[in-house]
Amino acid sequence: MSAARPLRRTPFTVIGGFLGAGKTTLVNHLLDEAGGAARRLAVLVNDFGAVNIDAASIGARTADTIALSNGCVCCQIGDDLTMALVRVLDAPDPFDAIIVEASGVSDPWRIAQIARADPALTLEGVVVLVDADAALAQAADPLLADTFERQLRSADLVVLNKIDLARDDDLAATRAWIADVAGKVTIIDATRARVPLALLVGDGRQPGQAWRGTRTLREAAAAHGIDFESSLFRPQTEFAEGSLRALLAAMPDGVLRLKGLLRTDRWPWAEIQFSGRHGSLREALEVPSDGAAAVVAIGLRGGLPNAELARHFGLPQ
Repeated sequence: MSAARPLRRTPFTVIGGFLGAGKTTLVNHLLDEAGGAARRLAVLVNDFGAVNIDAASIGARTADTIALSNGCVCCQIGDDLTMALVRVLDAPDPFDAIIVEASGVSDPWRIAQIARADPALTLEGVVVLVDADAALAQAADPLLADTFERQLRSADLVVLNKIDLARDDDLAATRAWIADVAGKVTIIDATRARVPLALLVGDGRQPGQAWRGTRTLREAAAAHGIDFESSLFRPQTEFAEGSLRALLAAMPDGVLRLKGLLRTDRWPWAEIQFSGRHGSLREALEVPSDGAAAVVAIGLRGGLPNAELARHFGLPQ
């Protein structure tokens, strides 16, 4: 999609989930939170009408774009997601991240592959929302089961939403069903789709800087009732490309996200990214500002496999 070599890569997140799971509620929450965090988001949606944007926060509006006073924009996808992305990427003032709200019956992984193919984008992950109060009944419908399962199998993170409306035994059964379908994926409980922006969308900073920013993530997550931990590794050696790709293919359990800049035998500096179950390794567009390799890993409190990661990257600092 982008022919010229980009000067930076824009984080790209896909939000999926069945009809009524809370995707648009999450989008509204992220747009609100972005203003307070001074983050400029571009959100691509199928329908403006479903996004409840306060008229007072609208700076400008066209047929397919709403510009918010906090610097974010909401763009209508229309018939061509690629062209909507081109408009966003060609904006004179670059956005900090792009979020796509997939339709309720679509496969979010097909959208995510755009980010894996475009050098101007970096895939932050696929987030799939599940309605805790309705999922079991919907999944039992043979006409819906395939859609549900395709969405879950693509998820890097599952948000089990509306937990306040579900009985405890139904919640347990829903979690078991998600695990059975999706396999190794982190499940986050939520009410009213309140999930911290920093968990879903990276900030584009270098790993050492991102590690210092994880305090913000922990504070935001704690406010939502979620407890995370992070570790910073400072590798001193050059890595074989094959060994890093093998790690991405078999990441230790407990790593929710991982980001790093490393020296490799293929490129002077490589960018490694991992989110949930998908990873990438490619030439870095910039060298570390301090000239030192760095890897940041994030996981749920008590679940981050530091001993296993240390075997690859050295002891955490």
